[in-house]
Amino acid sequence: MARLIRNTHTGPHKIEPKDFPKDGKSLFICMCGLSSRLPICDGTHKTCVPQEKPGVLYEYDPGTKQVIREMPDPGYTMPPSLPE
Repeated sequence: MARLIRNTHTGPHKIEPKDFPKDGKSLFICMCGLSSRLPICDGTHKTCVPQEKPGVLYEYDPGTKQVIREMPDPGYTMPPSLPE
């Protein structure tokens, strides 16, 4: 399941130690690229990922987070079969 993400930032996002949660809760960094709070995960993946299929490249509208285009993923390779 791949996503086409347009990154418009030109530099990294620095997380200062003073910004880490003081309550001991975990900090989750977005890996799907769909969060509205990058680099922090906002849970958007929970609504997108279940509908995605292997071998398909998805393009999402940045505002609505809705799929606007699906196409074959040219970089997809089938995972190896598991031995029986």
